[in-house]
Amino acid sequence: MRMEGYLYYFIAIAIMILSLVAQSHVQRVFRKYAQSPAFRGIYGAQLAQELLRQNGLTLPVQPVAGELTDHFDPRSQVVGLSEAVYHSNSVSAYAVAAHEIGHVLQYNEGYAPMKLRSVILPAANLGSRIGPFLVVGGLLLSIFAAGAGNVGYYIAMTGVVLYVAVLLFQLVTLPVEFNASRRGLDMLTAGGYLTDDELPGAKKMLRAAALTYVLAALGSFVTVLRLFSIAQGSRRR
Repeated sequence: MRMEGYLYYFIAIAIMILSLVAQSHVQRVFRKYAQSPAFRGIYGAQLAQELLRQNGLTLPVQPVAGELTDHFDPRSQVVGLSEAVYHSNSVSAYAVAAHEIGHVLQYNEGYAPMKLRSVILPAANLGSRIGPFLVVGGLLLSIFAAGAGNVGYYIAMTGVVLYVAVLLFQLVTLPVEFNASRRGLDMLTAGGYLTDDELPGAKKMLRAAALTYVLAALGSFVTVLRLFSIAQGSRRR
């Protein structure tokens, strides 16, 4: 194995470990501030509905199973809050609920990065499913099929291009998530939902979640480089 191969696997393993640590950190921060009731006392579901009404919107807010499974689905126009947020009056619940309403505001305002992410999504889904298989398939074709090196190379490069869509999706996700957090914190501050002592906990919660998106984008970037290297190898054969 060449040195660049060792370097790739080292970086990939490092990013995987960091991603696991980041996910664990998000859970620890969430659980920590889930033990801190916000002074307003209303539940996350009630907070979400209040924030929607303040912005002239009426959408269903529904509980969903799992931990940190909170989301806004633009297709069904439903805000889904995990049980630990929906039925909680904690600082963590407020941060997460406000963040999801931030996504609702993005959608209703036609926030450009969110629209772009929706456009990229089908290609990203396709790229994540078949991109790596095309790269490996192209390489194998160039090895075992005599005179098929160019065909194998083009197949492999098609896989690389498809997987680039995954990277683009991850990169566009960053401003979408950062902006939703900023909007959420602004709403919590403007509405007086959190005190000055409670607000830092909400910020820590949202910063911890943002780190996972950064690492996901970094991981996709490294994967694109590795797939490109493999595709180049199929041309040399």
